[in-house]
Amino acid sequence: MVCASSVSFTLDGEIVTGVSFTGGCNGNLKAISKLIDGWTVDAVLEKLEGNSCGGRPTSCADQLCKALKKAREEERA
Repeated sequence: MVCASSVSFTLDGEIVTGVSFTGGCNGNLKAISKLIDGWTVDAVLEKLEGNSCGGRPTSCADQLCKALKKAREEERA
C-alpha cells in the first residue's frame, strides 16, 4: 500500500506524459511528474522502479512503474 490512491498518465507510444497522482506527498509527486514528462517508459523504469518508501517495499514511484509496464503491455497487445 502506498499513500497515493491513484495515478494517471498518457502513453504516446513509449513516451510518458501527463502524470498525475491522487493523494500521496503532493510536492514530491508533482516534482516526479514534471521531471519525467516526456521520458520513455524504459527511462522511467530505470530511475524509479524498485524505490521503497519508509518501511514499505514499494513507493508511489514504484507503483507508477508497475502501472506503466501494464499499460505498455496492454498497448502492445
